[in-house]
Amino acid sequence: MPTSFNESVIEEFRANEGKVGGPFEGGDLLLLTTTGAKSGTERTTPLGYVRHGELLLLVGSNLGAPNHPAWYHNLLAHPVVRVEIGTRTFQALAVPAEGDRRDELFAHAVRSAPGYGDYQDRTTRLLPVVVLERAEPDGWAGPGEVRTLADKVMEVHTWLRAQLRQVAAEADAHFAGRAAHQGPGEPPALSLGLQIRQRCLAFCQALEFHHTSEDGHLFPGIARHHPHLGDTFARLEDEHRTVARIRTALVDLLAGIGIAEPKRFRFELAAMAAELNAHLDYEEEAIVPLLAEVPWPPVPPAEAAEPAGGGAGRA
Repeated sequence: MPTSFNESVIEEFRANEGKVGGPFEGGDLLLLTTTGAKSGTERTTPLGYVRHGELLLLVGSNLGAPNHPAWYHNLLAHPVVRVEIGTRTFQALAVPAEGDRRDELFAHAVRSAPGYGDYQDRTTRLLPVVVLERAEPDGWAGPGEVRTLADKVMEVHTWLRAQLRQVAAEADAHFAGRAAHQGPGEPPALSLGLQIRQRCLAFCQALEFHHTSEDGHLFPGIARHHPHLGDTFARLEDEHRTVARIRTALVDLLAGIGIAEPKRFRFELAAMAAELNAHLDYEEEAIVPLLAEVPWPPVPPAEAAEPAGGGAGRA
């Protein structure tokens, strides 16, 4: 099967530490890996980008076509993306800019790469500007060195708690901006709606993945060695179903933040956060101590089974 243009660019990029020739030669190019909105399959796309201070900006130009590019639809459904620049690979949270901020960032992109202005002139749709932000919550430093599975679970829990706090902080900033509006007319767009949505989706999808991993792999493995904990695992499975309901309610709650009554919104968000944190507390009390002797990353089976000096005497 012939290699597509994108595939050939990706191969050249990875083989030459991010440098490519042809139409991209000398330009700022990165590889963006998104998760398919419908397929759930990872897709990697070479894209030009623009720097704005410490920010990385992507413009969904699609060469001026009438529809947004597929990668943009993907990141709206799955906001945590993988980025490759040069020899670096890292995760980022993809947040489309809104309102005045979008216009400001697009004007900067056009000054850096005038072709984006030409693409905007070719279409009636507003070209989206996507900011690649740190996937980690503000101030994230992690819980320390991860040597055991207990450490790993605590790292995930700490990350989830920090994400939840940041969602609450961004919601407070949204309401503060609304309250500060003076004069007639609607308050200006605060450029936080999609920010909060993307942060919430990142939290909810990470929580879902965490629980799927626990229910499918972690808990059954522990149960084989600790059959007396059957009631504990039954309770955790029930809690996971409850958390799934809360997760859906949280997405719905944040989707309506633009018209929400602040006092009621904060009350509902605080109640959800308290229930989620109580679940994490119970996991840490009941399960984490059992994982303190399990190494992380896992030891490969062949390596774990081979006794010391097992290589001696081989042909």
